[in-house]
Amino acid sequence: MSEENAPEARGGDAEREPDGSARRGRVPHVLDPAGMREQYRAEGIEAERLAAEPMEQFGRWFADAVSAGIYEPNAMVVSTAETRGRPSSRTVLLKQYAARGFVFYTNHTSRKGREIAENPHVALLFPWHSMARQVLVTGTAAHLDRAETAAYFHSRPHGSQLGAWASDQSRTIASREVLDEQYARLAARYPEGSEVPVPPHWGGYLVTPESVEFWQGRENRLHDRLRYRRAGGEPGAEREWTLERLSP
Repeated sequence: MSEENAPEARGGDAEREPDGSARRGRVPHVLDPAGMREQYRAEGIEAERLAAEPMEQFGRWFADAVSAGIYEPNAMVVSTAETRGRPSSRTVLLKQYAARGFVFYTNHTSRKGREIAENPHVALLFPWHSMARQVLVTGTAAHLDRAETAAYFHSRPHGSQLGAWASDQSRTIASREVLDEQYARLAARYPEGSEVPVPPHWGGYLVTPESVEFWQGRENRLHDRLRYRRAGGEPGAEREWTLERLSP
């Protein structure tokens, strides 16, 4: 029996005999994502109540997410694209936010690092599903200076510091055992309490936002979408933010 025709592959459990063995030929149910619906009832967003700057508003919503007990509220999806336009996405952890933008750390030779080197335009997504909220960011990514990277690196747990050296991120590896052996060699070389040097291929990125959208789920899919967008200005002058409402 092919995997496509196996009961498990069709989205349900096969009917079972009393001894626990599967009875072939029947699937009692099939999971249908088209029928999975939630009716959002959250309070909406009024433009007049939002902060003048998007990073200040992000701070308010981030505090709400923390207070609501969201699991890893700093988890965000980072989307990048190569020069030919083919995109890729992954979840990373936000490590700082301020007026200048959003900061995360990673291996510069990873797929996302290589794509940012080719094309600095990125998108961030904070999916706070249990609150029916999202924050969507578009902007450009650039390396943080090495001093800032080193300060953060040495604040990480010892094992995470070793992991940054052990993993040749996004590259093909022969087995899990190879990775574990690399880590073990590093642990022997840099035991707990010793200083681990900062990998030259690892560091931080600052994402400077061009737009920041605050999305609130509403009834009947008539969601609220308020977007801050950089308004054009004189060359060399600081551009101001424009706030606009988008149709859902």
